[in-house]
Amino acid sequence: MRIEPGELLSKINNPSDLKKLDQSQLVQLSDELRHFIIDNVSVYGGHFGASLGVVELTVALHYAFNTPYDQLIWDVGHQAYGHKILTGRRDVFNTNRQYGGISGFPKRKESEYDTFGVGHSSTSISGALGMAVASKYKDLKDKHHIAVIGDGAMTGGLAFEAMNHAGVSNSNLLIVLNDNCMSIDPNVGALKDYLTDITTSHTYNKVRDEVWNVLGKLSTFGKNAQEVASKVETSVKSFLLSQSNLFESLNLRYFGPVDGHDVNHLINVFDDLKDIPGPKILHCITKKGKGYGPSEKGDQTTWHAPGTFDKLSGEIHKKVHETPQAPKYQDVFGHTIVELAEKNDKIIGVTPAMPSGSSLNIMMKAMPDRAFDVGIAEQHAVTFSAGLATQGMIPFCNIYSSFMQRAYDQVIHDVCIQDLPVVFCLDRAGFAGADGPTHHGAYDLAFMRCIPNMIVASPMNEQELRNLMYTSQLPRKGNAFTIRYPRGQGVMQEWRTPFEEIEIGKGRVVQEGEHVAILTIGHIGNYAVTACEELSSKNVTPAHYDMRFVKPLDEALLHTIFKKFNKIVTVEDGCVLGGFGSAIIEFMADNGYSATVLRLGIPDKIVEHGSQNQLHKECNFDVGGIESAVISLYEPKIA
Repeated sequence: MRIEPGELLSKINNPSDLKKLDQSQLVQLSDELRHFIIDNVSVYGGHFGASLGVVELTVALHYAFNTPYDQLIWDVGHQAYGHKILTGRRDVFNTNRQYGGISGFPKRKESEYDTFGVGHSSTSISGALGMAVASKYKDLKDKHHIAVIGDGAMTGGLAFEAMNHAGVSNSNLLIVLNDNCMSIDPNVGALKDYLTDITTSHTYNKVRDEVWNVLGKLSTFGKNAQEVASKVETSVKSFLLSQSNLFESLNLRYFGPVDGHDVNHLINVFDDLKDIPGPKILHCITKKGKGYGPSEKGDQTTWHAPGTFDKLSGEIHKKVHETPQAPKYQDVFGHTIVELAEKNDKIIGVTPAMPSGSSLNIMMKAMPDRAFDVGIAEQHAVTFSAGLATQGMIPFCNIYSSFMQRAYDQVIHDVCIQDLPVVFCLDRAGFAGADGPTHHGAYDLAFMRCIPNMIVASPMNEQELRNLMYTSQLPRKGNAFTIRYPRGQGVMQEWRTPFEEIEIGKGRVVQEGEHVAILTIGHIGNYAVTACEELSSKNVTPAHYDMRFVKPLDEALLHTIFKKFNKIVTVEDGCVLGGFGSAIIEFMADNGYSATVLRLGIPDKIVEHGSQNQLHKECNFDVGGIESAVISLYEPKIA
């Protein structure tokens, strides 16, 4: 099914076509673009509210600036649907986030208009500043560099580091702050309150209006425009500083706030700002989900990425299953941490801006004084947890696996070197699905197991997740404890059984067998269970071991395995370089065993987006891939 664009949008294949329109037509174009996004996402799914909120901003930027010569970065990337549609991908937009289709985020390999890949937040100002400094070095004085930062990304520490540098760079950089008071969940922290104060201050708005009344006339001054702008800046700068303007304190010229949904005014503003040199910031006020009633009036967290829905009624389609479904791992985490916290008053929950996604919102509602959303600030989340641990607390720091990459130094320096008992719950481990390579949790097994004073475990089902969480909060001397689990549903309908302690470093036998041993870690071991069932019909009976821990390994169990088997298949939903399979080979080498070890996992390449099942099959560690690996090693040979 192909969604037809509107009258004007159907003529826009790139920004040069956009510039052929009269400025008076841009309100209609914005309306058509918004409805094209609504039509597509309602049918095919994807991110929703963020891109609706920047429709006018998107049109204005591409109309006012000379993209792609002028460099435009979208941060975070799920704001960029309108950008993709206007830059040559309108007719393939229905493949967005689908296997083999276009990415849901800006991607350099996909288009020259995607100047910087942005899946994680808060990177745009650093990237744009690097581009601006390079242009300055090349003496490209007419080239503009625009970072559109929004959806809570300004709370990330990297954004502040970049602004600190930008203020002394004297580079041609424009930061557009898309202020909608939301990330995926509502924004938190002092910055949110500060921006709210600016937007509601009568004095600020009065000065803003006076500034824009002058700047709106800059075009009549010709070559003297910069001089006029400088005089205006001088006249208000002392006021801004007296009001403790954060951005002016960083030597960024602050303009705004302006209405981010007035496309024609935005174009005039951008035309004026192009004549003002140096680093500057434009504060735009937008509404996430703008233009679609249910998303504006409803729960904006739900409408961030609602899945498919009925465009007319706003009813979100829910999958109907004939049989009861197992719970999602993140929901098991959310309910379990509350159960444990009710019994252990030292437990504290921490997440960086993902309370709904991680299900820590369950604890935040039940125990608001013991669960913390620290904003998009993974580094702070880890070190904050370390500080809690020094005072005898037991912090459960829940971070998506791919986001944990951003806090690796803190894990080593602030937690493990100090041997603090922080519990890391890594959600979305393995393939994240349609979000693609920026969100795949491919590397956590490898990068966590190499750190001293670290325990690394992965549950095969929901009950093991509960028991590992229970085990992790029991008294122990030091050692951080990592529990990683995938996005989506587990395998057990009845999972709320009494807690049992799992001996740290202890694996288990799932199935006895002969000739070939399958060693698995985590949820992916359920594929091996199914593969063993199907192999039995071919009179192939491999053994299956759920190792549960990558660090420490169950060495007693491994000695038993290597004494019995010289053909071994390891299966993990993580990178094969340095991961679980590598740990098994290291054990084999260190203990003088000789065996053929076939490792199945994520190969040494960037794997694109698609469903988890599609990507498991592509990488040959789905049920069929495990069967094939076993048969290739089995003796006698199977026809």
